[in-house]
Amino acid sequence: MREDLFLNGDTAKRLYEAVRDLPIVDYHCHLQPKEILEDKVFTDIAQMWLGGDHYKWRLMRACGVPESHITGDASPREKFRAYAACIETAVGNPLYVWSHMELAMYFGIEDALGADTADDIFDRANAYIREHALSPRKLMLQSRVELVATTDDPADSLEYHKQIREDASFPVRVVPSFRTDAAMNLRRADYKVYIDRLSATCGFAIETLDDLKKALADRLDFFCANGCRVSDVGIEGFPKKDDACDAAETFKKALADEPVSDAEYRDFLFEMYVYLAAQYKAKNVTMQLHLNVRRNACTRLFESVGPDAGGDCVGDPIPERDIAALLDAMDRADGLPHTILYTLEPSMYMALATTAGSFRGVVPGAAWWFCDHKRGMEEQMNILAETGHLATFTGMLTDSRSFLSYARHDYFRRVLCSRVAEELDQGTLLSEKAAMKLLNRLCVENSRKLFD
Repeated sequence: MREDLFLNGDTAKRLYEAVRDLPIVDYHCHLQPKEILEDKVFTDIAQMWLGGDHYKWRLMRACGVPESHITGDASPREKFRAYAACIETAVGNPLYVWSHMELAMYFGIEDALGADTADDIFDRANAYIREHALSPRKLMLQSRVELVATTDDPADSLEYHKQIREDASFPVRVVPSFRTDAAMNLRRADYKVYIDRLSATCGFAIETLDDLKKALADRLDFFCANGCRVSDVGIEGFPKKDDACDAAETFKKALADEPVSDAEYRDFLFEMYVYLAAQYKAKNVTMQLHLNVRRNACTRLFESVGPDAGGDCVGDPIPERDIAALLDAMDRADGLPHTILYTLEPSMYMALATTAGSFRGVVPGAAWWFCDHKRGMEEQMNILAETGHLATFTGMLTDSRSFLSYARHDYFRRVLCSRVAEELDQGTLLSEKAAMKLLNRLCVENSRKLFD
């Protein structure tokens, strides 16, 4: 990996050197707390890279790799060979850069990954894993991780978080996030099964909408007592109030396995989002809304592999008036918490940025998922800077299941430093001291404040 990757000029290099080793506060990720607790040494690089990374799975399918070599029973070497062959032809995809950054940062391997080098790199990386006993905690410490916020369902016991917290030998804070997808998506085929699980966790039967609200409020209290300071939701559909609908009746229909219309579903979401927002504000919890996602577009892939397997895609644009109406309803009820808005649809950047700027404490989130590459990051930051306050941006997150994905923070810091250096070099930012304050906020301080 070139030392000057993305760093255009001496100013960018100087800024990057000042922030490259700052701690990482990963305020949204999908790491498994159980894996952090158990801290097992990885068996091989295929397990580390391909064991649960749907970014890589998706790229491999696009390259024509059979499922046996992605999520199937092919050997680790065969899977690694298949991925290496795909990376060789994926120039322009951020995975091409991320993969080579990870090889350089965690294994000291600077070779180009491809079909002809796959076996050699596989063997060298595995030897390094064995020699250094690489495990989740070692990788987190090596990456200077200060805190990670995992993604957790309200019904989760948080037992692994508790055990990690009690281990004084591990200094990284591992805190839960309150992820309400399963509770909100009442059109799921197994929704009643989920409600029964949540009922068992809460200790009372959830039979009405008021019961559901109480259950989620109780669980939020439990999460906060265990370090939670951020919530999240990332489902299809966006809330919209419909006076012809009754959210309480809609919930009853879902429990009775009766069909729920689009209007009823969106009205239910509106009721619940506004209710939960007030709970978040009261408990000083940041609300994250992940928008414009289409889940499990390929039915056969979903049925054979399951969710989070690389079958999601960019959803349709959401009318700005609907977003503003939701935030306004929260605000008028004095229940609008600090809120981060993410979108998969780049055409929504301007609408989200200007709508966010109309409400106190609402900010656009990082370029998300299909957008978290150099161009996407620059576009998101440019629009935020041009329409609002770049210094309010919470910075980078991994949104990943991989313990090697902290390389993405380095990727972001390089892009960010190059962007700020342009302002200095062009004279539109007048002080390098001001530049350093801005970089420190965007690299670590703003995300750290979420958990103070």
